[in-house]
Amino acid sequence: MKVLIVRFSSIGDIVLTTPVIRCMKTQINAEVHYLTKPEYRNLLDQNPYIDKLWLLDKTMKELISDFKNEHFDYIIDLHKNIRSLKLAISLRTKRLTYHKATFEKLLMVYFKMNVLPKSHVADRYLKSIAKLGVTNDGKGLDYFIPKDTVNKISELNQPYFCAVIGATHFTKRLPVQNWIEFINRTQQTIVLIGGKSEMQDAKYIVENTGKNVINTVGETNLAESALIIQNAAKIISNDTGMLHIAAALKKPVISLWGGTLWQYGFWPYYPNGLELNKNIEINNLGCRPCSKFGRDDCPKKHFKCMKEIKIEI
Repeated sequence: MKVLIVRFSSIGDIVLTTPVIRCMKTQINAEVHYLTKPEYRNLLDQNPYIDKLWLLDKTMKELISDFKNEHFDYIIDLHKNIRSLKLAISLRTKRLTYHKATFEKLLMVYFKMNVLPKSHVADRYLKSIAKLGVTNDGKGLDYFIPKDTVNKISELNQPYFCAVIGATHFTKRLPVQNWIEFINRTQQTIVLIGGKSEMQDAKYIVENTGKNVINTVGETNLAESALIIQNAAKIISNDTGMLHIAAALKKPVISLWGGTLWQYGFWPYYPNGLELNKNIEINNLGCRPCSKFGRDDCPKKHFKCMKEIKIEI
């Protein structure tokens, strides 16, 4: 059997598809191809269960022409948007997809009616391929760090916690004052990780905390950040892609939830029997959740869902 798995973005969502990749390869020996955007290739190019990685680096028309020569038996559509639907229709290939729960999320956002699925999105991804005889092997997520990855904090010879201070949207980011309060309260060494867009916040945190902070924000690529996470004693993270990489590496996580909900199906996903996550959220706020994906501002202007969070180890 030859399949094309489609997930265009983003970091966390792609990592959450890895049980599908592994189970299809190990259980039914499928020839697994995967299509994603070029900027996410380093999430998958070390994955031994993928036979061929395709990148969305040409027009869809050109890709469809290439795919027609592959004669896929199934498209496993784990993105489920217009573009992925068009791909399946153009190839006239059988399409399997998952329950995205868009309507249920909208009901929760706008009417606070909780009819959300109880299942994790990774389990919903796996359910999409059940008819092929594939079951959940219970081994959790995969992320493979390249062997030549540089350890940017190799001189650090003591246990440390890792703080993932960034997130795509404002309403998913813990305010810097909350990070400062936590760091000044703990004696633990804290390593900050994040992208270039968080460099100013990281600088402010360092300026207002003690000597127990190591700042790598904006200085590491994805694999280098993952290596820092792998060697950490614990990870504190916003709702962002590195949260799921931490779970893939089987690390203990404290996850912070603001304008979105872990009940959307995106809490850290571990192997069966391994519970290493602690969710921190402010309950009983009538305005929460305020969106499906996150917002660039607080619609109520008070941002209580994040400002009132106090990190407890």
